[in-house]
Amino acid sequence: MKQDFYEILGISKSATAAEIKKAYRKKAIEFHPDKNPGDAEAEEMFKKAAEAYEVLSDPDKKARYDQYGHAAFEGGGFGGGGMNMDDIFSQFGDIFGSAFGGGFGGFGGFSGGQRRMKGSNLRIRVSLTLEEIAHGVEKKVKVKRKKQAAGVTYKTCTTCNGAGQVTKITNTILGRMQTAATCNSCGGSGQIIDKRPKDADAQGLKMAEETVSIKIPPGVEQGMQLKVSGKGNEAPGNGISGDLLVAIETKEHPTLKREGDNLHYDLYISISDAILGTTKEIDTVTGQVRIKLEAGIQSGKILRLRGKGITSINGYGTGDLLVHVNVWTPKELNKEQREFFEKMRNSENFEPKPEKSDKSFFEKVKDMFS
Repeated sequence: MKQDFYEILGISKSATAAEIKKAYRKKAIEFHPDKNPGDAEAEEMFKKAAEAYEVLSDPDKKARYDQYGHAAFEGGGFGGGGMNMDDIFSQFGDIFGSAFGGGFGGFGGFSGGQRRMKGSNLRIRVSLTLEEIAHGVEKKVKVKRKKQAAGVTYKTCTTCNGAGQVTKITNTILGRMQTAATCNSCGGSGQIIDKRPKDADAQGLKMAEETVSIKIPPGVEQGMQLKVSGKGNEAPGNGISGDLLVAIETKEHPTLKREGDNLHYDLYISISDAILGTTKEIDTVTGQVRIKLEAGIQSGKILRLRGKGITSINGYGTGDLLVHVNVWTPKELNKEQREFFEKMRNSENFEPKPEKSDKSFFEKVKDMFS
């Protein structure tokens, strides 16, 4: 089971943004590859801490994680190998400060301030049926993304000589001050285009269509966002690809309504069926099932079919299907029907006699949420 992000950083859920950043910096320095050369366990902890910080430092992602846990980021995230050391240093290298001689400490070819550029993210929407949400699904979608064009070549940036940074010396009243800034010519990558095909853009990229497989876990909700790492636009040179962000949309079901992990179904029956009892077929996310209604069933009765709802996104089981029984009263009667009910109007057997076991409306609502 995946380790809790708060536990990884050693903080509580009430930690402030400053406390989260401070905790991550402490862990990152403790398990930094330069400090633990060849230590696979330390490298894994370094990646885990970066993953935890990537989520908890973003208010929206943190809110989703607090509500849904790790399942909110199924199909994405870099904890499962989607983000490597280059990703971490690219995004969070500034947090290390001067602890490793300027931030990147020379790990993975970053000495001298050179960094790898990251391509832009792409966003798409995926519409799911209630059945797909209940069980999880793998969707294959066609995505147009920028990829390096065939035949494009790069060379060392002549402005920074491949360092990714340019140094400036300024005379001040305190003396000569030296500052370093990202190279404008190469964007810090240390490389510029040497040759590019005619159909490539200024960065040597070309639009291409690709089929991407997206694994969607059961229990996702409208508005949730999943991330498929590395399936966004590519970056020029030795850069890393951006991510594909997948927004979830849900299609309306004709008979079932969702409420959290539970489902609701309105079942309408005739007065005759209510009096005599009957069997009915109702919709579920696994197909139709037949249920038995006892003779004398009351309108407003709620039947609970356990385990026929939505699988929890947190892995805490499956919700229920609540069948709401509604006795349908005809608005028009023929002469024979009217005469029958006139006779029954004063019948003692037709007088309402609620029993203690017949719950009130408010008690039924309370049971629904218990």
